[in-house]
Amino acid sequence: MSDPPDEFDWIEALRPLTRGEPAAFGLMDDAALLPAKPGYDLVVSEDAMVEGVHFLEGEDAFIVARRLLRTSLSDLAAKAAEPFGYTLMIAWPPNRDWNDRLSFIRGLDQDGALFNVALLGGDTVSTPGPLTVSATVMGWAPEDGMVPRSGALPRHELVVCGVIGDGYLGLKAARGEITDTAGKLALKWRLPEPLLGLRDALRTHAAAAADVSDGLIADVLHLADASECGAVLDLGLMPISKAARAWLGRRKDKAKALLELASGGDDYALVCAAAEGEALVRAVEACGVQAAVVGAFVPPPGLDVRYENRRLTPHRLGYRHS
Repeated sequence: MSDPPDEFDWIEALRPLTRGEPAAFGLMDDAALLPAKPGYDLVVSEDAMVEGVHFLEGEDAFIVARRLLRTSLSDLAAKAAEPFGYTLMIAWPPNRDWNDRLSFIRGLDQDGALFNVALLGGDTVSTPGPLTVSATVMGWAPEDGMVPRSGALPRHELVVCGVIGDGYLGLKAARGEITDTAGKLALKWRLPEPLLGLRDALRTHAAAAADVSDGLIADVLHLADASECGAVLDLGLMPISKAARAWLGRRKDKAKALLELASGGDDYALVCAAAEGEALVRAVEACGVQAAVVGAFVPPPGLDVRYENRRLTPHRLGYRHS
């Protein structure tokens, strides 16, 4: 009878995900050696996910791997960076077997090829708690050309690239709380699309950007706070999908419903500051992505949320991490 798979079997199974990248040393070392790229800066971001918090309990490991990679790459999309590679940390609970691990690898392999990113290293441990995964993603941006969170100025326009609310509705659909006949909303929540194709548009037109993971209201406020200014946000101008528009049409209190969509999170759209908002919108729409000017940055700190010329008081800004 053969021994059960161990850590070294796991490393062997992961090795093809390096995609032949020399920096990974075939996962045979305790570290990776990142190459220099003249004229470029290395952009680094890390994201973690916990079962039952960031994905549903018992979720297919194939989906968990893809969701981890996609949500992590969304941070690089907001920086207008080109993905290069990632490191991985996984804490496996006892209820996840070797088949789960192989499914996780298949998910990383599929989306690693789709987004052209290589596994460079990482670590794996056991845990008595829920499945916990983390990825540190790395990408290249032209030297001094990364789009920061802190670049907004008063009188810059506030632009949303991508749609708002599908993350919130997709989670409700995945939980069976709303009807989702074709399963499209739940799939969009499980597998969000990082807007990596907007690099050129952001580099040309955006002064600041962040991805919408916590919720539009919260992430606009994060952008304004980092830039030491305030913002006015008109929820009636948010770009939303046909599914979200249909859901909104069934709500009696439109203002309350829009607040739900704008604070739900998990949209992975991009919120930006631009001196000429419509120019950014045109560039983004030319890439096949919905976009709209939804407000402006202003001198006094804070956030003014409005709908139909009426100021709203959000009871919840967005997702809180602690």
